Amino acid sequence: MNELPPDPPRLRAILAYLDQRLAETETVATYLRLQTAAVRQALTAAARQPPDARRRPPQPRPALQAPAQQEEPSGFVVEKQLHAGHPLGATVHRADCTVIQRDANPISADDGRQALTGDGKFFHACEFCRPDANLGIPR
Repeated sequence: MNELPPDPPRLRAILAYLDQRLAETETVATYLRLQTAAVRQALTAAARQPPDARRRPPQPRPALQAPAQQEEPSGFVVEKQLHAGHPLGATVHRADCTVIQRDANPISADDGRQALTGDGKFFHACEFCRPDANLGIPR
């Protein structure tokens, strides 16, 4: 080890830190010893069974499919605003927009048009997918 400080308070602090690390390491070592013993016991029990009585390895399960989302016929969604009081408000996107980062809820074309033509402090159009152009709203 490198040079140790000469004063007792810092030496005590170092000693307390090392004792804590040792205790954590011993806890992990105890857990690993218990797990090793359990695996050895299961292995011994499995080896005593006749080969035909041994359990077959589990078959792989099919991958879980995401629940099917109902596509909104309008193809528009509104993404929650970044935080309460954010100056831009919520963002209206086309449903196929790839820059949506937060929770988004489907909306109808009429709702999207109304949101984008209303007060601009609550909703704005995505600059990437330009839903305003699809809704016939001039910039």
